[in-house]
Amino acid sequence: MFRGKNYRESVKNIDRATLYDAQDAFELVVKGSKAKFDETVELHIKLGVDSRHADQQVRGAVVLPHGTGKTKRVLVFCKPEREEEAKAAGADFVGGQELVQKIQSENWFDYDVVVATPDMMGVVGRLGKILGPKGLMPSPKAGTVSADLNKAISEIKAGKVEYRLDKTNIIHCPIGKVSFGSEKLMENYLTLIGAVIKAKPAAAKGQYIRSCVTASTMGPGVKINAAKQMA
Repeated sequence: MFRGKNYRESVKNIDRATLYDAQDAFELVVKGSKAKFDETVELHIKLGVDSRHADQQVRGAVVLPHGTGKTKRVLVFCKPEREEEAKAAGADFVGGQELVQKIQSENWFDYDVVVATPDMMGVVGRLGKILGPKGLMPSPKAGTVSADLNKAISEIKAGKVEYRLDKTNIIHCPIGKVSFGSEKLMENYLTLIGAVIKAKPAAAKGQYIRSCVTASTMGPGVKINAAKQMA
């Protein structure tokens, strides 16, 4: 695979065989960022679980202390009498059946997170096959099915991120921007990795965190010694 000049320059500073302390890893990511835009920094955590089994699912949400650097657009499904409340809390789009039809007929996805009040899930459930594959289906575990709209929306706007296993048992999650610097990235990392460790299923056997890698949008991956957080 052909790699650009900037990528090749960044790789020179990284030893692929080394498990770096998290702080050192984020310093390398920040130092190695060569793009002309503010790159997103992601964390990729491979877990020793089997996502095919319901009792080994790892999913949840956590508010990062410094947010993600991106303001998320929130769509809220609620009854008409609560629409003004949702708008006042910061929702970008609010509605009910008419928005369900808009999504079904127009394939509309101009939002990043979907929140629903419990009494609307019967209506929103019809969108499962559309929202589910995109990770947008509201869920009690992620805090996106909630009667407390103000809390749900304000947390999302403040930098709440959802983490969940993919089919290869890896969690992919943004933890900020290169411009945050290594200190803020470190604090966001500790919050996320702590939540993932706390969410360890009782059915998980053996080594829980198999690997942990951080990388910026255009940069190479840097391996983190996440075992320190398991101690």
